[in-house]
Amino acid sequence: MTISLTENAAKHVQNFLAKRGKGVGLRLGVRTSGCSGMAYKLEFADAVDSEDLQFVSNGVTVLVDQHSLPYIDGMELDYTREGLNEGFKFNNPNVKDQCGCGESFKV
Repeated sequence: MTISLTENAAKHVQNFLAKRGKGVGLRLGVRTSGCSGMAYKLEFADAVDSEDLQFVSNGVTVLVDQHSLPYIDGMELDYTREGLNEGFKFNNPNVKDQCGCGESFKV
């Protein structure tokens, strides 16, 4: 079981944590939402919870709750720029379908 970050994503997270002046890493999970059933949760973590599973990728600690892991196991998180748009891109091998806007997915 693993979660990984590309070099671009890791640099973005490290730069943001440095600007914040605090934080232990990135918290990643899923929640029920959207027209396809699930959506990603992504936030900067200031502490490690006792239920968190920890992965380290390109120098960044990624925290995942046990409930979310089966839905995102094997996922690679990237940070991309396309024209004027930039943001995280979720490369999740478990996704079977997603809504047209790309905000939610089904496993």
